[in-house]
Amino acid sequence: MIEVKHIKKSFDGRTVIEDISCVMKAGQCNLIIGASGSGKTVLQKCIVGLFEPDEGEILYDGQNFTAMKGNEKTQIRKEIGMLFQGSALFDSLNVQENVMFPLSMFTNDSFRKKLDRVNEVLERVNLQGVNRKFPSELSGGMKKRVALARAIVLNPKYLFCDEPNSGLDPQTSLVIDKLIQEITVEFNMTTVVNTHDMNSLMEIGNYILYMYKGHKEWEGNNKEIIFSKNERLNNFIFASDFLQDAKAMRMLEETGQIPDHRNFPLDPEKGPDPKPGSA
Repeated sequence: MIEVKHIKKSFDGRTVIEDISCVMKAGQCNLIIGASGSGKTVLQKCIVGLFEPDEGEILYDGQNFTAMKGNEKTQIRKEIGMLFQGSALFDSLNVQENVMFPLSMFTNDSFRKKLDRVNEVLERVNLQGVNRKFPSELSGGMKKRVALARAIVLNPKYLFCDEPNSGLDPQTSLVIDKLIQEITVEFNMTTVVNTHDMNSLMEIGNYILYMYKGHKEWEGNNKEIIFSKNERLNNFIFASDFLQDAKAMRMLEETGQIPDHRNFPLDPEKGPDPKPGSA
């Protein structure tokens, strides 16, 4: 579990995030969403320690990360896995060498033991037999899965994902989402995901933090977001007429009620209700 308490961060006198508090639990996918410039990337970098908050605390399973010294923070970072937006694979290393890299950096295991672990995580992301391939030989989805295998090879307690579906087609995005969710539950990790992907939001959003201009505007889960009356959130998530209609239909399925601004028939066998004065 990660607890964020009243975090504030400024750059050159300009406040980017202010008074952000949230609890991100283990065994679930915790999503941070918001428009570009909302502060979600700065928040994530504060949580992992790339930025030092001006105010507030960040606790990893009750340990105050913000108050730790360098060596203590290093111990926490060894328990963190990172899935970067562009995968960040080493082009000059093959898949096996890429995934083995953290093991070589942080363990004294024998080559045989490291190779066994590499094969184990590659199998977990459904990439058996690609050890000798180089990143240039992989599709975008395969690169993401290799990056995910590398992120979990040290069996981390915390997994951070930055736009994991960036550049992927919708079907491949669903595959990555499912993998992240399965691995999160299987290893009881605290997973934190920065995303713009609305499919991810609805599929794996066990906890969602919506940021607006550096502030926490809304928090909840992927069930509650359908019924949210927060205007800023709805304008961000359900920006198009199509998505507004999808929201309305989901509300109809769940409750038998629809938003006032949508004119859907309660009987699916009937067509749309006629507009006033059209009969």
